[in-house]
Amino acid sequence: MARRPLPRILSNGGAQLARSRELARTAADGATDVLHPLITITRGLHRLAAAGRRRWTETPKDKRGALLFLVASVLLVVALLPYGPLCAVVTLMAAAAWKGRDRAPAASDGPDESQTERLKALYEALVPYFSAAEDPEPLYAHGGAWDKVFPTYAFDGAGRISHLVVRYPAYFTDGEAEARARIEHLLAAKSGRGREYHFTWDEEGNQLTVSVLLPLPVDITAQRFVTTPGETVLGFTDPTEVRRTLPLTYGDQQRDVPPVVWRTGLRSTEPHLLALGQPGSGTSTLLRSIALQALQHGDVVIVDGGGTGEYACLTGRDGVLAVECGLTGALASLEWAAAETERRLIAANRAHQAGHPPPDDTKRPLWIVLDRPTVFTHLAAADDRKDPQSLLQVPLRHGRPANVTVVVADQLDSLDTLTDAVRQHTRARVVLGPATAAQVESVLGAPPHTTPVDQVPPGRGYARLGTGPVHRLQVPATPDPYDDATSDALRQAVLDLLPPRTTPADGETVPDPDPSQGEPELVEPGQVEPGQVEPEPSEPEPVTVQEPVASKPVPLLTEPAERKPVPVLTKPTKTS
Repeated sequence: MARRPLPRILSNGGAQLARSRELARTAADGATDVLHPLITITRGLHRLAAAGRRRWTETPKDKRGALLFLVASVLLVVALLPYGPLCAVVTLMAAAAWKGRDRAPAASDGPDESQTERLKALYEALVPYFSAAEDPEPLYAHGGAWDKVFPTYAFDGAGRISHLVVRYPAYFTDGEAEARARIEHLLAAKSGRGREYHFTWDEEGNQLTVSVLLPLPVDITAQRFVTTPGETVLGFTDPTEVRRTLPLTYGDQQRDVPPVVWRTGLRSTEPHLLALGQPGSGTSTLLRSIALQALQHGDVVIVDGGGTGEYACLTGRDGVLAVECGLTGALASLEWAAAETERRLIAANRAHQAGHPPPDDTKRPLWIVLDRPTVFTHLAAADDRKDPQSLLQVPLRHGRPANVTVVVADQLDSLDTLTDAVRQHTRARVVLGPATAAQVESVLGAPPHTTPVDQVPPGRGYARLGTGPVHRLQVPATPDPYDDATSDALRQAVLDLLPPRTTPADGETVPDPDPSQGEPELVEPGQVEPGQVEPEPSEPEPVTVQEPVASKPVPLLTEPAERKPVPVLTKPTKTS
């Protein structure tokens, strides 16, 4: 049987359909070019309407009436003006054309030559770590395709990697800390040193996300933070780590910055703090910041083992019970703190057994701040005296129910010199200054999720509260106001936070010398001042000189004890 030929429309229908599609595409392109102004104006009108709707939604309800009255007044004035409606329509069309223009930048087709070379080099560096000889279809191989393992990447203005997603084979041991540390170190070295990288491991999806962290702000000065009693701001961290922000003042501006808040008190799981760092890393700045915040609601005892006068600005202030720089004063203050802790525990226990609330003198927080206590350990060993750290055992063990908080700061190389009680009961930890990942892990108990850098500003480090995550930390600038190297702005910021000087109990204050009257003249014992009658000569009485007694902090009572003025020892004379 002979085959009948197919109709022409079926034999060459594919060519006709292709020609029809080309004609339709050409017509659509021509219509788009012709109607482009109309499309732009329509898009602009839509954006203007969306902006007006958003403005109306953001306006408070009590101000919407005034806004409607203003719009109606403008429309009435335009309608009454000559050629007003025409000018309004022309202005609206021009604004719509300007608003509806296509402002999207042209999307790049891919990385340029230098960026491609960077990705290839990074891929080749990962081959020895992510490849295996038994893999039949290796994802990583020398000379392989890098675009299969880097699905997402981004570069900064300097051409360095700022964001990268790395795919790795399922047999890689991503659950081992050492294997992950090797990959993190390699990526940080190949992506550019001197920056901090954040690594997010997705074990289920076999992906690693590398992000470059922005530097933490270092211009945050000491100020009153919006916190409740029992909350202490240690510093500030990345916005992705915490869900809370605090309003801070920057001169005339205000910004919201996420803080690292340490909670103390009866319900705290981390009642005591240990801060370690290198010399000049900012541990004393952290202690000053904590002391200024603690003085708002409690009393502070400061023991300075450094002996450099870092806390002289707090001497004699309200709420500062003692500022000791010597071994004798430190022992006396810590002995009183241990006795005060026991007294509070006994008083609170008796009140609980009687069914009464705790006494008021046990509710006020007491802070014991020690800077470099290991210095006193060496001095006490040389003088065959008691180690001041041994007196911290009672406040550390029983300080939380007694509202007693201990804050210890020392250097990293003195970690082994700290007693077991200090290391065991300080669950809130801070590491400041340059430190390796191993040092940070040894102090905090967990490795950081970022790569530590060698050069960091003072007050920069890591913090961990209990078993929580490791946070990057930047301590607010709280320098010594009596230091000549402190700027005027920082000095005034700290002075504004200092409590007033302690007023004597009798209400008398020592007046400051008037500089206009010059220095007062010194009167020798027995010398007659002008306008006084010369006394008759008499036998001098013996002068009794008291030996100095080690200063002890004033114990906390329900009512503050009266302070008596210090008598001046002079040689007595008889007057007629």
